[in-house]
Amino acid sequence: MTEQRLVAGVDCSTQATKVVVCDAETGAVLREGRAPHPDGTQVDPAEWWKAWEIASDGLLDGVEAISIGGQQHGMVLLDDSGEVVHPAVLWNDTSSADATVDLVSELGGPGAWADAVGSVPVPSLTVTKLRWIRDADGSAPADAARREAAARAAAVVLPHDWMTHRLAADRSGISGTTTDRGDASGTGWWSPASNSYRPELVEQAFGRPLELPRVAGPAEIVGQTAGGAALAAGTGDNMAAALGLDLQPGDVAVSLGTSGTAFARSAAPTSDPSGLVAGFASATGDYLPLVCTLNAARVLSSTAGLLGMDLDAFNDAALTATGSNGLVLLPYLDGERTPDLPHSTGLVYGLTRATMQPATMARAAVEGLLCGLADAVDALRDQGLPVNRVLLLGGAARSRAVQALASALLGAEVILPEPAEYVALGAARQAAWALSGADTPPTWQVPAGKPEPSAMTEPEAARVRSLYAHVLENTRPVPVS
Repeated sequence: MTEQRLVAGVDCSTQATKVVVCDAETGAVLREGRAPHPDGTQVDPAEWWKAWEIASDGLLDGVEAISIGGQQHGMVLLDDSGEVVHPAVLWNDTSSADATVDLVSELGGPGAWADAVGSVPVPSLTVTKLRWIRDADGSAPADAARREAAARAAAVVLPHDWMTHRLAADRSGISGTTTDRGDASGTGWWSPASNSYRPELVEQAFGRPLELPRVAGPAEIVGQTAGGAALAAGTGDNMAAALGLDLQPGDVAVSLGTSGTAFARSAAPTSDPSGLVAGFASATGDYLPLVCTLNAARVLSSTAGLLGMDLDAFNDAALTATGSNGLVLLPYLDGERTPDLPHSTGLVYGLTRATMQPATMARAAVEGLLCGLADAVDALRDQGLPVNRVLLLGGAARSRAVQALASALLGAEVILPEPAEYVALGAARQAAWALSGADTPPTWQVPAGKPEPSAMTEPEAARVRSLYAHVLENTRPVPVS
C-alpha cells in the first residue's frame, strides 16, 4: 500500500487567507483553515503573513509541498533588503485611473499595448500603479509617503511572489524572488506571446528600472520552507482556480465573488485591442484569456440591504417577479473595470410606479449582474473561443435566482461545481504536480451539480440583454466627482 502524500494549497485573496491540505494523488481535502484580511484597497503585506500563520496553524504536519495562489495585480514594492516600502496597492484600488490614461496614450494607444503584452491597461493592472506611485506630487502626508516609497523601491513583486519568498527558508533581500507566467501576465510588463518580460515598460511607468522576479516553470520547485516542505512556483488566483476546476477546452468559468470573472483555456495567446479581454497566461503552459468586472456578489447583497431583505428573501422576491418589466440596474457600485469606467456609479433606469416594487428591483439586480457577465462571455466568444459549458462558481453562484437566470442570459449550459475553495485547491494541485515531477498535473475529480430550473426563456433573455445594452450605450453612468 502506497503511503499517502500530503500537499497544501493557499488562497491569499482580497478578503482572507485560506489553506487546504490535500491527498496529493486524489485531491481529497483532509484539513483546512481560514483567517481574514483587513478591509481596504491598500494593505500591509505583513497582514497576509499573520493570516497565513493563523490559517495554517496545526495543519502542516506531514505536508511535503506548498503552493500559493494570490490575488492578481497587487503591487508590492521592496527595498534592497527586501523590506516592504509601501502598503500593497491591490487590484481593486482605482487611484491609478488617470495614470492609466497617460500610459495607454504614451505607448501609442490600446492596440500597441495589446500587441506588447496581450492586455490593455486598466487601473487594476500593476503597471498603472507604478506610474501612480511615481507621480505623487501633492503636499499631503500620503503623497510624501508615496514619494519616499518610490525613492526607496528596488524591486516590485506580486502578492503571491511575496508570500512564496517569505515562506522560503533561504531568502535573502530581493535575491531569488520568483513568480510564474500566469501571475506575471497580469502585470502589464510581461508578454504571454513572447514568454518574456518587457522591462522597458517598467521603466516607462516608473521612470527607472526595478528588479523583477524570475519566472519559474509551471511545475518547478522554487525553494523550501523552514519545515522542509518544497515550495511550488505558485500563481495568480484565477490561474489557480482554472487548475482547481480542471478547466477543459470549451469550458468557461464564471466566478461571482467580490469581482466577477469569466475565463477560458486557450491553446494560443490572445490580443484584444478593445481592452475587454485580458490576454493572460495560464499556470499550466497555455493561455487564460479573461474578462473581469469589479462588481459581482455585492450587487446582490447591497440590493438586498436596500430592500431590507436577507438573501433568502431577496432570492424569493427575484424569482416571484415575472420579469424586470423594463427596469434596468447598471451595477457599477464600485466603479467598473470592464467596461473601463473606474469613476462611474450605479444607475437605475426605467422607474415607474409599476416597476418601483421590491420584487422587480430584486429581479433587475440579478439580471444586471448577469448581463455584465454575459457581455464578458461574449467577449471571449469574439476571441474565437468555444463556449460549450459555463462553470458557475463563487459566493453569488449559490443564489437560486442567479442559477435560474444564468443559462438563458449567458447563452450556454450551466454547471455548478460543488462549493469549494478552488483557488486553494488549484494551488494544492500545482504543489502535487511539482512534487511528482510528472509532465502533467495529477487528475483530481471535480464534483458538480445542476442549477435551479430555468426561469427565463431565450426570447426573454434577448429582450433583457438588448435593453441593458441600450441603457449602457445611451445613458452612461455619472462619474463620481
